[in-house]
Amino acid sequence: MAQALAPSIQTSSNGPQLSRIVAGMWRMNEWNMTAQQRLAFIEECLALGVSSFDHADIYGSYGVEQLFGEALALKPELRQRIQLVSKCGIKLLSERRPAHSIQHYDTSPAHILASVDNSLRALQTDHLDLLLIHRPDPLMDYDEVARTFERLRQDGKVRHFGVSNFSRHQFEMLHRRIALATNQIEFSPLHVAPLFDETLDGLHDQGIAPMVWSPLGGGRLFSASDAQSERLRLVIKDIADQLQRPFASIVFAWIMQHPSRPLPLTGSGRIEALQVAVEATQFSLSRAQWFEILRAARGHEVA
Repeated sequence: MAQALAPSIQTSSNGPQLSRIVAGMWRMNEWNMTAQQRLAFIEECLALGVSSFDHADIYGSYGVEQLFGEALALKPELRQRIQLVSKCGIKLLSERRPAHSIQHYDTSPAHILASVDNSLRALQTDHLDLLLIHRPDPLMDYDEVARTFERLRQDGKVRHFGVSNFSRHQFEMLHRRIALATNQIEFSPLHVAPLFDETLDGLHDQGIAPMVWSPLGGGRLFSASDAQSERLRLVIKDIADQLQRPFASIVFAWIMQHPSRPLPLTGSGRIEALQVAVEATQFSLSRAQWFEILRAARGHEVA
C-alpha cells in the first residue's frame, strides 16, 4: 500500500497554508546528520506531504537554524515547496550569545527585528512564512509588537505572524492589534488543560488552527511508569489494536479530531516517526474511543 500524504490546511482566513503534520526541528543538532543527510530528510518529509518545518532561534543553543540552512543551500529550489516557521522572544545563556547575562524574555522591537535577521541568515532564505512570539513576556508591549510585525511584513521578511504558549486572553489581546495565524501550544493526552482552560475554545471561536508541541508527551506516553501514564498507555494500545493502527497514530488522530483543527509537530529525525504521524491524517476515532482516551487521561468519567 502506498504511503498516504499529509494534507495541508490554511491556519486561518488570512493565514498560511501549512501541512497538517509539521516537522519539528528542535533536536536536529542531536541527530548527528551530515548536511547531505539533512537534505535527504527534508526531501523525505516532502515526499510524505510534510512541507512545514518548525524552528526557533534558540533551538540547539542557536544552532539548529544554521544546520537546516546548510542543508537547504544544497538544493535551494526546495525553498519554494516548504514553509519555514520560527520563533523569537527568549534570550538564552549561550556561547553563541556572549552578551546575554541572564535567561529572560525580550519582545522589544530591536530584539524581534534582530532575531528575524539572524534567522533569515541562518536559514539562508529571504523570508519566514510564519513568525511566532515564543513565550508570553510580562513586559511585552502589545502595541509595539504589532507595529514590529507590520514592519516585518512591509519589509517582506515575514509573511504571517502568531504566538506560542499564550493564554486565550493574551492571544486575543495581540490578535485585536494584528491578525494572528496560530497559537502553538502544548497538548496531548498527558496535557489536556487546553481542552478546559478556553485555549482551544478561543481559537476555535476565531477560526484559527493551533499548532501543537509535545503531542506524545515528550515520549512519556511510551516510557513513563506512573499509574496515570500506564493506564493511558493500555487504553491507547487497546484502541490501536482495534483499529490495527500504530500506537502513535492513535494519539495524533486523537489530537487532530478536535474541531479547532490542530496541527501536531513531530520531534524526530526518523522518517518512520513522520510516516506514523501522517497515517493519523487518514482515519478518525469513534466518539466513544476519543472519550475513552480522555477518561484515561483525566482518571475519571465526564460528569
